[in-house]
Amino acid sequence: MKISAAQRTENENRVRATMDRLLRGELPPGGRCDIKTLAREAGVDRTAFYGSRPYAHLREEFERRLQILQQAGEIPDPRAAQIVRLKTEVAALKTRLAAAEETTEALSDFRAQALARLAAQHEEILRLRETAAGDSRVTRLPAVRNQVIGTCS
Repeated sequence: MKISAAQRTENENRVRATMDRLLRGELPPGGRCDIKTLAREAGVDRTAFYGSRPYAHLREEFERRLQILQQAGEIPDPRAAQIVRLKTEVAALKTRLAAAEETTEALSDFRAQALARLAAQHEEILRLRETAAGDSRVTRLPAVRNQVIGTCS
């Protein structure tokens, strides 16, 4: 079915008005900032935006304007903005998790080294005690008892 030039102009004006609304972030409930929503809200068949169809130039204009907004850091679709924000958060959390895992690994290594050193020192103390016990020139001091000295009443 052919449409008249006046109907085509009217449709293009409706598409451009809808395009402006969508790019301002005025999305219908359940809609997105995409061609499907643009066609539905403008009351035009979506297939008319593809190939050599009558409104292909409007699709290109819409996509170009949307890309310019996105490059400027503006995302008219709140869900798309939320997705971008969540992806950024996930990347930051992954970085924090990697740093925490690295710290945990370093602390585990340090703990293992400290335990190995303590064990080696303990073995050295035991060896020195055995050597000292066998040497008659070494005099052992009496063990010190924990006493409370000088209690005042």
